[in-house]
Amino acid sequence: MTKHKIYTMSVSSVYPHYVTKAEKKGRSKTEVDEIIRWLTGYSQEGLEEQLEKKTNFEDFFAEAPQMNPSRSLIKGVICGIRVEDIEEPTMQEIRYLDKLIDELAKGKAMEKILRK
Repeated sequence: MTKHKIYTMSVSSVYPHYVTKAEKKGRSKTEVDEIIRWLTGYSQEGLEEQLEKKTNFEDFFAEAPQMNPSRSLIKGVICGIRVEDIEEPTMQEIRYLDKLIDELAKGKAMEKILRK
């Protein structure tokens, strides 16, 4: 079975789209970074290093310091698929991130996005 194309894409190639999506709705790059750090456990410096290295999505999640255990609370549909039903772990992590960015762009409060 061949891997999905997104696995080999660099996070840094998609990251500007996350920021643009958030900023179009009056949110900030800082909030995007906070979401990514919450999900993955990267420090701000660690996140920036991964972006500079052009790390692909598969390695980005595999190397994440501490995936947030509360991410299992992320529910809903992204790209027509329920995130909680995705069986492939890396794809589920990618879709969790997509869902969190969508919630940010839809104006949801940060404490709700970060499942506090």
